[in-house]
Amino acid sequence: MTSIGPLLSVIFIIITARLLLKKRNPHSVLIILGLLMLLLASSLNYKIPPLASSTNFIGFDLFKHIKESFSKTNAGVGLMIMAIGGFVAYIDQIGASKMLVHVTMKPLQLFKAQPYLAASLVIPIGQILFVAIPSAAGLSLLLMASLFPILTKLGVSKISAASVITASTAFGIGPASAITVSATGIANEDIITFFVNNQIPLVIPLSISMMITYYFVNRYYDKKEYNQTNDVRVEEETINVPMAYAIIPILPILLLILFSELFNFFSTPIVLDTTTAMFISLFIAMVFELVRTKNVKMVLESLKIFWNGMGNIFKSVVTLIIAADIFAKGLISLGFIDGLLKASQNLGFEAVGIGVVMTVMIFLASMLMGSGNASFFAFGPLVPKIATKLGVKSTSIILPMQLSASMGRAISPVAGVIIAVSEIAGVSTLAIVKRNFIPLVVALIIMLFYHFI
Repeated sequence: MTSIGPLLSVIFIIITARLLLKKRNPHSVLIILGLLMLLLASSLNYKIPPLASSTNFIGFDLFKHIKESFSKTNAGVGLMIMAIGGFVAYIDQIGASKMLVHVTMKPLQLFKAQPYLAASLVIPIGQILFVAIPSAAGLSLLLMASLFPILTKLGVSKISAASVITASTAFGIGPASAITVSATGIANEDIITFFVNNQIPLVIPLSISMMITYYFVNRYYDKKEYNQTNDVRVEEETINVPMAYAIIPILPILLLILFSELFNFFSTPIVLDTTTAMFISLFIAMVFELVRTKNVKMVLESLKIFWNGMGNIFKSVVTLIIAADIFAKGLISLGFIDGLLKASQNLGFEAVGIGVVMTVMIFLASMLMGSGNASFFAFGPLVPKIATKLGVKSTSIILPMQLSASMGRAISPVAGVIIAVSEIAGVSTLAIVKRNFIPLVVALIIMLFYHFI
């Protein structure tokens, strides 16, 4: 009985892959197959994720999972993504994005002959920001608002620009990262010590390798597919807003860095989350507009742009994230992750072998489920027992595992960050995944050799 669930989950993965490759509606595919897996898991007496409150009837409980996923997502990451989507729509409408491009183009003229070098530099810059703003979807959309138009202006294709922006969230490190907090708790390590002594030394060579591979991969694909991307260089146009508007798109990033836990600028810590920063920045932008236009009615009416932007992101992005969450619950319920782990343990690997296998499994699980947190939280708690049995430190196994979780997410077509960026960029999720695949796999291989050998 125990092997039936994992086998069924593999069959569902194959069916899902085939349907998505045939360009069937991903919302429908993920949520329907996810519900079917939950139903099968319940029929086979497998443990399914608990509900906050059950209806006491499995047929209704299936749909209660959807309701609770909506509640959880909309109250957290869903609201954040919608707020960012609304802000992106607003700053585009008032001309702030265009002014940022105009202002930034002058110092970036140095990269005009090497646009792909400029694109590669986004990776370390974004990674530094990711330490202070530990939300993959949130940071990526902020970069879409500020850096994406600059890169396309330099001649980088939309797909290449989107790929390096998602790549900047490939390593979930730092004290504010949920995966890091979980990893240090499991390994019983001080979080700052773990960040400085373990994460940074490993991430630096991986970031360098990604900069190099993205440079060549994006340049190769753009030359090969240029006529298919329909990308054009942005023509010069008149911008009828003050130069000060260039600061508006990066206001949320500045606020989050200034008030992050990474720095102690204030005697009494001020806690600021991404969603709140977006609303603060929105109203600052409205003040800019009021000063410029001196038209109260028009400025108040302009708020509709923000709400419409939120609505567009909800119907296209947030609903897909919810569908992917149901699909992930189905896989977990059928024992997909447990089956992978037991198979590796039965092969009798030693510390290095177990570490490599678990790192690769988390990488693949993140790809399939679109969630680095889900895959790591499933595998992570098993590390101390395995490490004790093998006579090694937990950190030697858990460090590459936690990095591979966020790396796998960066090449998952159902990951929130990929979905959100693809929607804003106007490209398909599979197109971004195609660009990310080679650099991330190369980085994974380098990490395995660098850390274990």
